[in-house]
Formats: sequence, C-alpha cells, structure tokens
Amino acid sequence: MRGTLIFDLDGTLVDSAGDIAGSLDTLMQEQGLAPFGLEQGRKLIGHGIANLVRGALKLRGVTDIDAAAPHLIARFTEIYGARLTRITRPYDGVEDTLAHLGREGWRMGICTNKREAFARQIVVDLKLTPFIAFTSGPDTFNVAKPDPRQLLETAKAVNGGTPLVFVGDSEVDVETAKAAGCPVIAMSYGYTKIPLADLAPDAILGTFPEIPAALRRILDLA
Repeated sequence: MRGTLIFDLDGTLVDSAGDIAGSLDTLMQEQGLAPFGLEQGRKLIGHGIANLVRGALKLRGVTDIDAAAPHLIARFTEIYGARLTRITRPYDGVEDTLAHLGREGWRMGICTNKREAFARQIVVDLKLTPFIAFTSGPDTFNVAKPDPRQLLETAKAVNGGTPLVFVGDSEVDVETAKAAGCPVIAMSYGYTKIPLADLAPDAILGTFPEIPAALRRILDLA
C-alpha cells in the first residue's frame, strides 16, 4: 500500500459549476432577482451551499439575509439535488489517473464541503465509485473544511496508512491540509478566490494526469 490520497470534489475531480450556477439562477429567478450566469456564479462556489446562497443574496442587495437565508438555502438544496449531474462531468484524465494511482497502491477518498449524500451520488453517477474508498461531507463528522478534523477523519476512514496527501483547488483546501500537517497539491483550474501561488501549496498543477509525477516529487522531498 502506497498511502492515503484524499481529493476535494468540486473544482478538483469534477467540473460542477454549470449545475451549481444553474441551480442558483433558478433560485434567483424564483425570488424575482437577476440571475448570475455561469461565470459570475462560478465565483461564488467553494465554501458550501449556505455561503453560496448568502453571498448571492448579498450581491443582489437583499437586506435581511438572516431572515431569508434558511428558507432559500433549503430551496437551493432541493433544486440542486434534482440536477446534480445534469452537466457535471469529471475533468479530463480523472478516471485514467485514478485507475493509475490505484494500481500504484494509493487508497483514495473524497473530503468536500458538499453534503455527503450529494457527493456520494455524484461519485456514483459519474462512475468514480471503483476508485473512492470513502466520501465525507460537512455532515459526515459534523465538522467542515478548513477544520482539519474533516480531512483527518476522512483519511482514517479510508484506512490507507501514511503518507497522507490532499489534492484540492482552493484556499480552503490548502488551509485544511496545512492545518492537518500534510502535503497539498492545488489544481489551477478550480474555484480558488486567492491566487494559488500566494497560498504556497506543495505543488500547483494544471491538469489531473500530472498528479502521479507530482506525488513522487513531493514525497522524495519529504
């Protein structure tokens, strides 16, 4: 066994921006508010549903967000739950690379701020189940990234031993890995709101198939 490799989901393994932004636009239109479209909606992704909805309401000038948010978060969850993989797909090279990493002996899991049931359904729908030993959301252990406990508990459930490496795409992922004391690879195509170079991950990659070589470099350095 090589070790434990944990992935973020949105912006790392799968491009889910279209379904998330589309669900957000449906919600906005139901409330008589202007939709955001893909590019603007994409900028709101990465910190969970509650922050997504609250951020959208703030941008649309809703004054009493605390009163409106609980109902609208629940409604967004309902809308999005009905279209999780309408257009969401793995990034190029994900399946082949996961298969390669599995052959190398890595045990793999997912640690995401998307609720567990949604994340698991995406894994099933996109046929990634053979590669993923365990999937956690913020409701799995009742703790969410950037709290390192979610990552550490996920790694424990995957049961792949050491070393532990995290692969993500955002400031939340880098902060989580550093707090957990493990190396982190950041994918440049995801949903980060801060330039990745400023976050100083152990590697910044532009494509998923670069991960095996990056792991060798990082672990040789370690």
